[in-house]
Amino acid sequence: MRNDARENAFKLIFEGLFHECDENLSKENLVVLKKEEDEKFFEDIMKAFDEHHEGLKTDIKEHLKNFEYDRLFKIDLAVIFLILTEVKFCGTPKAVAINEGLNIAKKYSTDKSSKFINGIVSAIIN
Repeated sequence: MRNDARENAFKLIFEGLFHECDENLSKENLVVLKKEEDEKFFEDIMKAFDEHHEGLKTDIKEHLKNFEYDRLFKIDLAVIFLILTEVKFCGTPKAVAINEGLNIAKKYSTDKSSKFINGIVSAIIN
């Protein structure tokens, strides 16, 4: 399912916020994607993120108000990166990417994270 592909991408993005990760080694701990199209979706997200990470980081920094980039929760930051990557570089409709990203945030982050993530992402996309 695309949800699994998306969640796998989130996990690798999250891991990469802490250290340079070996994508092949890290993939061993991810959900096995059963459909070729899901594997391609996952690969597209990761490739786009790798290519545009610094530009996305700049976008995020420019839209933070009363927050420092280095103090953001890493889970929230990974979700923001995921949503922005999908919308800007993978052709995922804004509403879909935001909704799916917020579902990941609800699963892995705090109760307040969804509103914060939505605010930052909406400011950058719009």
